[in-house]
Amino acid sequence: MKDKSTTIIIRNLRWSALLFVLLFLSVMLQAFGQRGARAVMGKAARQPSSMDGATWTFTGSLSTGRFLHTATLLPSGLVLVTGGLDTTFNATASTELYDPATGTWTATGSLNTARYEHTATLLSDGKVLVAGGSDSTGNASTTAELYDPVTGTWTGTGSLNTERTEHTATLLPNGLVLVAAGTDITFTASPTAELYDPASATWTATGDLNIARNLHTATLLPNGMVLVAGGADTSQSASDTAELYDPATGTWTVTGNLNTARYGHATILLANGMVLAAGGVEDGGAASVTAELYDSATGTWTLTGSLNTGRFGHTGTLLSNGMTLVAGGFDTTGFTLASAELYDTTSGTWTFTGSLNDARARQTATLLSNGMVLAAGGSDFPTINASAELYNAGAPSPSPTPTATATVTPSSTPTPIPSATPRVTPRPRPTPHPRPTPP
Repeated sequence: MKDKSTTIIIRNLRWSALLFVLLFLSVMLQAFGQRGARAVMGKAARQPSSMDGATWTFTGSLSTGRFLHTATLLPSGLVLVTGGLDTTFNATASTELYDPATGTWTATGSLNTARYEHTATLLSDGKVLVAGGSDSTGNASTTAELYDPVTGTWTGTGSLNTERTEHTATLLPNGLVLVAAGTDITFTASPTAELYDPASATWTATGDLNIARNLHTATLLPNGMVLVAGGADTSQSASDTAELYDPATGTWTVTGNLNTARYGHATILLANGMVLAAGGVEDGGAASVTAELYDSATGTWTLTGSLNTGRFGHTGTLLSNGMTLVAGGFDTTGFTLASAELYDTTSGTWTFTGSLNDARARQTATLLSNGMVLAAGGSDFPTINASAELYNAGAPSPSPTPTATATVTPSSTPTPIPSATPRVTPRPRPTPHPRPTPP
C-alpha cells in the first residue's frame, strides 16, 4: 500500500506530465500551423474510400467520453460499457448501457472502484465480472466486482491474489475465469495466473506462465485450451512467444513463436478454428502491418496477407459473414486512425472498408445481435471520444482486392496460421501513471 504522500506525488507527476504535453502541443501548433496541428494532435489524414458499400453511422453518444474501458454484450442484447479514463484523464467508475433498439445510452450502477485497463467477462449466469485494472491513483488493483443486469448494481466479490492491469481474462468451458499475466503494482510484467470460481466467489492461483508479459492477447481455442500470444516482456520489449494453458492440468506449455514480435495487437478466433493475429507494436516501436495465423493442430504460426495500414491499439471483430474487421488504432507516427479493413479468410487478403466517422484508438468494438458492430469511445488525443457509431457491412460477401504486401495465402486445408534492447513502451496516448524506464 502506498502512503498518502506517495499518492500525492504520483498524482502531481501525472498532472505535470499532462501539462507538459499540452504546452508542447501549443508550441508545435504555433510553429507548424494548420498542417502541423493535424499531425501533432494525432488526427488522421483523409482515409481511403471503400467500394464494398459498408458504412459507419453515428448512433447515440456515451454520457461520458472514455477510453481504455470495456464493453460487454449482455444476453438481453444490451451492451454494458464500464470504467476507463474520462475526458480529464482520470479513472471513472461510471457505467452505461447501449440499447440497439433505440440507439441510446442509459446510465446504470457505478462501479465500487474506478478503474481502467481492467477486464470484463460475461459469466455463465449472465452476470459480468470486472477484475483488476489501474485505479484512481494509477496503481494496479486487486479488486473485483460483479454486475447484475437484473438490478443494475455492482457488488464486490473476492479479490485477486495479485494486483494486475493490462492483463487478460478468459471464460473457460468449466465456468471458471482465467486471468493471466499483466502489470503488477511495481509496473513489472507478471507471469502469474489465477482462476475465479463464481460458485465460491474466490480466486485460486494456477500455474505460472513461462514468460511474464502484459499487453498480450488470450484466445479460447475450440479444444478448450487458451492461447496467449505476444505482449511486452519484463524489459517492455515486444515478445514473439506464445503458450497454451490446459485447464485440465492448470499448466502452461510453450507453443510455436510468432513470426513478428508484437504487443497491443488483436487476435481473433476464425470460423475455421485458426487464430488471426493482426497489427500491434513491433520490437523497435513501429506499428506492424503484418498478420499471421495460428494452427492449433500443428502449433505453428504462418504469415498471411499484410494490413494496408500498420496499426496498434485497434479493435478486431469477427463478423457474421465470416470476414474479420479491424478498425482505428494508432499508426507508427502516433496519428489516430479512422480507417478500417476487412480480412478474407478464403483469399488471405485485406481490403479497406468504410472509414470511421471519428478517428479513435483504445476504443471498444462489439458485434451486436443484428450483425452490426458498435464502436464506442476511444482516444483521438487530446479529444476523448464520447461518440459511438455502427458498422454495417453492406453488400454480403465483399470481394477484397489483394494487398500489394500480401505474402502467403492460406490453403483451403486448415493450415493457418527477438532479443531487443530494453526500452520504454511507446505510447502515443498520455500515460496517467508514471512508468519506470528500463535500465
